[in-house]
Amino acid sequence: MTDVSEDVAFNAAIANDQAQLQADQDQAERGLETIKHAEMLQDQDAAIQARIDAGSSLDDAIDVSNKEFGPSAHPEQVQMRVAKRALMLQEGINPYPVKLDITSTIEEVVTKYTDEEGKSTLEAGAETDDFVGLAGRVLFLRNGGGLCFVQLAAGDGTHIQGMVSKREVGADSLKLYKQLVDLGDHLFLHGRVIASKTGELSIMVDQWRIASKSLRPLPALHKELNEEQRTRKPYLGMIVDQKSRDMVRNRAKVVASLRRNFDQRGFLEAETPMLQTNHGGATARPFETHMNAFDINLFMRIAPELFLKRMLVGGIDKVFEINRDFRNEGADGTHAPEFTMVEAYEAYGTYDTMAKLTQSLVQQAAIDAFGTTELTLVDGTPYSVGGEWKSITMYGSLSEKLGEEITPETSVEHLAALADKLGVEREEVENHGKLVEHLWEHFYTEDSRQLWEPTFVRDFPVETSPLTKSHRSIPGQVEKWDLYVRGFELATAYSELNDPVVQRQRFVDQAKMALAGDSEAMDIDEDFLEALGVGMPPAGGMGMGIDRLLIALTGATIRETITFPLVKPLQA
Repeated sequence: MTDVSEDVAFNAAIANDQAQLQADQDQAERGLETIKHAEMLQDQDAAIQARIDAGSSLDDAIDVSNKEFGPSAHPEQVQMRVAKRALMLQEGINPYPVKLDITSTIEEVVTKYTDEEGKSTLEAGAETDDFVGLAGRVLFLRNGGGLCFVQLAAGDGTHIQGMVSKREVGADSLKLYKQLVDLGDHLFLHGRVIASKTGELSIMVDQWRIASKSLRPLPALHKELNEEQRTRKPYLGMIVDQKSRDMVRNRAKVVASLRRNFDQRGFLEAETPMLQTNHGGATARPFETHMNAFDINLFMRIAPELFLKRMLVGGIDKVFEINRDFRNEGADGTHAPEFTMVEAYEAYGTYDTMAKLTQSLVQQAAIDAFGTTELTLVDGTPYSVGGEWKSITMYGSLSEKLGEEITPETSVEHLAALADKLGVEREEVENHGKLVEHLWEHFYTEDSRQLWEPTFVRDFPVETSPLTKSHRSIPGQVEKWDLYVRGFELATAYSELNDPVVQRQRFVDQAKMALAGDSEAMDIDEDFLEALGVGMPPAGGMGMGIDRLLIALTGATIRETITFPLVKPLQA
């Protein structure tokens, strides 16, 4: 029997080696193709430059049909912009200068000459002696005979008009301007602040310069970006879509608000490892990697909990971390494999104190980002996060829906029968707690109207919460709540387990579940148990997804709240 087992193991090892060798070969081939394509584009750029240097016009310098380099080469519009870059170099003009004589931002000039209602303080046709130098991205061009109009936009969407006239800049400069400037370029303008004949705040230009030549055209500014463009090229959304710009800025405001709120409460911000020898702190499937220097396998962090608790052991009584986490699970409207969350722990707190903290964090973030707790979602729906939030218990609310009392003593067999009767999906590895949660989710999370207003769902089964302290008065339950907003989970909190003997038992139970096939079960973390043995004070802890907080406050999807969401490569 031993010889057979050894043969099976040997053959499996050979198969794994062959599979790895094939994967390495495939990766090498893809890398070689990438290099060949990049070199082809490099050759095309050089060919265009050579034609310009030889005296060809812009039109003659490009190959509209791509006969020379093939269909995967630069399209016509990109070739033309590459040719303009080449012409600038030939003329001794740097397409990407290091420094420009900027004296003001677009925002500063617009603010200075705009009243509280957003109207220009200059009358139509008025001129000033205020000379400014500013720069922005070109979002509109209208070229005339002796006068050209250009609209520059700042990063926040503030825009100003530039007027480039033959009288002010000269015939040669105006001709070059018409030749070189495209939509999407970053453009520097210097001149007097005036109001046009129609009353639009403008710069009468006496000097101009391309600050950064754009080689790729912008998408149509009058059309909304499609999902593909928004997720694969979010920088385009930031340029052309006010909603995308607002999301980036509102996310920053929300994170800043959280940090201020914690700071005012005496919390210290920590940084804990992202690469970990054990995966723990949450029940989730981790990403695995390998560290060559130590020749060990590591896990990408699924939660910072166990390290932040070590800090409680060390005497840091109030601690929080805004952290990146990685979970190798599904991706949908509220889940992403890489996401940001905040976790906080307070010595001598409970899940009750964490509920008060979380309500304050969310409500203050709404006020700091949007000015109110009475919000308007992206689809126009009004939504309130103000006032005192509702609380229900998991067992009580489930019993209400089933029409019978469910307790921690309800048998697994009876719960399984209820699940089968209701058509609730079951897992291979099941226990009382998992069945209770699946039944509860069947009634409360499949219809967002069930938990529309912010609601704390309290007191969970012990089997599904291995890091949580047992309920102080109800056997078989733990002091845990999940916060639901419009039907999805936003945050969770515990009265933290600090008994090392019970924690070891919970870890062992989790490890057995992992051996039985539960890919989300935790490892036994002996180092954490040793730290817990030194003595961790009673504590409350909470975790909340930053991406989900933005979903709650705006009604956007998780991909819209993450600035650079992970998407599957097109060649995969």
